[in-house]
Amino acid sequence: MRVAVLGAGYAGLTLAKALEDRLPDDEVVVVDDTGNHLVQHELHRVVRFPDLADGITLDLESVFDSATVREATVTDVDPDAGTATLDGGAETLDYDVGAVCLGATTNYYGLGGVSEHATPLKRLADAREIRAEFLAAAEAGTPEDPARVVVGGAGLSGVQVAGELAALAREQDAREAVEVLLLEQEDSVAPGFPANFQRALHDELTTRGVTVRTGTAVVSADATAVELADGEALPYEAFVWTGGIRGPGALDDERPVVRQDLRLDGETFVVGDAGAVVDADGEAVPASAQAAVRQARVVASSVERLVDHRRDGRGGFEPRLAGYRFDSPGWLVSVGDGAVAQVGPTVFTGKPAKALKTTVGAGYLSSVGAVEEAADLVREELGWPAGEDEPEDDLPAE
Repeated sequence: MRVAVLGAGYAGLTLAKALEDRLPDDEVVVVDDTGNHLVQHELHRVVRFPDLADGITLDLESVFDSATVREATVTDVDPDAGTATLDGGAETLDYDVGAVCLGATTNYYGLGGVSEHATPLKRLADAREIRAEFLAAAEAGTPEDPARVVVGGAGLSGVQVAGELAALAREQDAREAVEVLLLEQEDSVAPGFPANFQRALHDELTTRGVTVRTGTAVVSADATAVELADGEALPYEAFVWTGGIRGPGALDDERPVVRQDLRLDGETFVVGDAGAVVDADGEAVPASAQAAVRQARVVASSVERLVDHRRDGRGGFEPRLAGYRFDSPGWLVSVGDGAVAQVGPTVFTGKPAKALKTTVGAGYLSSVGAVEEAADLVREELGWPAGEDEPEDDLPAE
């Protein structure tokens, strides 16, 4: 039987690796438009450390043992027919069981000019463009007339890229020549997260040189300014947009709602950010890497049960599919050279938070067989091995 995993982000890679072990006698096909897995939660770091790109990009052929990798763009999925259209109709891939793991794309909400003038942060090319635009802005700015870099959207991605840009300003000795301005239409950064986590993130951002404005909605943009809902026009030299997500093109830009079994229709599942997941407790699940990985493990069990049922020609009722329940152990966010972590009700910052975030990232890389990349990440993030008197970061004395 053929099992198609469409997309190789966190959900797709975790699912396909699990299916290699669970279905050794079946064909697992992974379709991805780049042929690489990008460790997305480290992408913001490339803005400041371009050389990190190689360490967070994994060649899929080297990761899998038996799965077939197809480098192609999935442009349509027909769950009833069990088919995926590749490269705009150049080919149709038939499957017995499939999983849509294509992730989400940037949502501009129809705001005039934003998609044309802002840079998202989804690909390595985006990170490089943000870096180049920021450095040009820093070069043009002066302490008397600072350049402004606007980051639209203070979800976790916006927080991380803003923190990275503020750190880059310090490293370029341009802290007074460029303002990093983070805008959020809700009343706090990281909307939807616990209040103590939000406060810690806000404090970490401002401590590290980011100007934060909440309750501030963007309504449009042109090549030189962002217009706010109150009519104010904010001139900018660079504009980054992390304001939200929508579904992949193969699902008509929608994130279909799927329940605890993550089944879309027929023999097709949706895993990760491509779907709007409602878990076994009836709770909406936030889009995140940790949720995608855990969903993939649940779907791996369900796919195995379905394949065994079909292959053995069993009649009667279908097998009971596994159910997903969201139970986050906590949240980890880097802010420049610092980090904020929440474990249970406790929020902490500084070296413990940074070490925990690095450990989680390295653990993920190790889990998919990228042991060397995991070790490199630890060395890059924590400066290991390093002397005991090494400073925590490069924050100047206030």
